[in-house]
Amino acid sequence: MGWWRLGRPVAACGGRGGPGGTGGGLWGRQEGSVGRGRGRGVQGVPGETFLAPPARLGPERITLPERPKLKFMEKMPAVPKVRREPRQLRDIRGPSRVATDFTQGQYGILALGGGYLHWGHLEMIRLTIGRYMDPKNMFAIWRVPAPYKPLTKKSLGHRMGGGKGPIDRYVTAVKSGQLVVELGGRCEFEEVKPFLTQVAHKLPFLAVAVSRQSLQQMREEEEEKRRNNQNPWTFERVITANMLGMRKYLSPYDLKLKGRYWGKFFLKHRV
Repeated sequence: MGWWRLGRPVAACGGRGGPGGTGGGLWGRQEGSVGRGRGRGVQGVPGETFLAPPARLGPERITLPERPKLKFMEKMPAVPKVRREPRQLRDIRGPSRVATDFTQGQYGILALGGGYLHWGHLEMIRLTIGRYMDPKNMFAIWRVPAPYKPLTKKSLGHRMGGGKGPIDRYVTAVKSGQLVVELGGRCEFEEVKPFLTQVAHKLPFLAVAVSRQSLQQMREEEEEKRRNNQNPWTFERVITANMLGMRKYLSPYDLKLKGRYWGKFFLKHRV
């Protein structure tokens, strides 16, 4: 990588005199031949400013775990629950409070809505990522737990009544803003984005492939949109003041979540 001069790469070679010449710059006058690697200064035209290249995390600083691929998840918990739970919307409604930031990896899949992941979805994620990733340079970790919530289902053609049906399968509840999986290692985002996007399109809720930088940029844009909003009549202000008596038509969750979530869906256009 060459040196940077006013945003453009400039080769780290000699100045007006070529290799071995002397020149000024940001570090002052430096003697010696930069072309042969003995000098630390940048040779160039006196009076011009040279900037150092941006620092990057070297590949030697990234340590891969012993098992880089995603681990296998069981279809049901080791100790199944005796009680058959109801399908509660609160399990997938609203923003997530866990797994919202990266821990080890640099890239991942971010959920933009709520939903349930059953064992088939988790196995699809594991096989697809394991097929495309390079285990010598990449690693992947789960950010969602194994299926724990039981869902019931009655057999086809069963008559109405008779109580709640038997347990059909176990699922994992996911909320909006939660990371499903993380990927990291000696790789770039453009290398992993195609198959992460392929996995995100097969999930039962809206999801997108993100990196640390893109996730931070998404949050900054959302905060800027909220801060620069020119409309004084926001949803939060309208329902807080109970204008036109609209409280009787809305749910308490609309007041709590400021109208940004409708059931399991995230309404990103609302401020």
